[in-house]
Amino acid sequence: QVQLVESGGGLVQPGGSLGLSCVVSRGKYSIEGMGWYRQAPGEQRELVADVNSDGITTYKDSVKGRFAISRDNAKNMVYLRMNSLRSEDTAVYYCHARLRWGKVDRDYWGQGTQVTVSS
Repeated sequence: QVQLVESGGGLVQPGGSLGLSCVVSRGKYSIEGMGWYRQAPGEQRELVADVNSDGITTYKDSVKGRFAISRDNAKNMVYLRMNSLRSEDTAVYYCHARLRWGKVDRDYWGQGTQVTVSS
């Protein structure tokens, strides 16, 4: 059974830092892409950062230079280090994994973890 479990998040002051972690129980699947999305109240879920199986990363423009995504393939984990946090980074952050079995890819999501940036 596929499961994504996130940890980290919480309350931080503007300018502070937080780290998120996600472990993927992938079962029989291989992991292709891994990443982080976020959803603020009243907003659509949006990509924050992702990293593909070749290690190529993509970032939302507003987090470039502040956030860093990394993955540990041996541990089936993906991390997001968030620095210089702003109030507009407040959202529920979701871990995402694109898993592959044969020629079929499927998307899976974690349960979400709250990140609140406030003084």
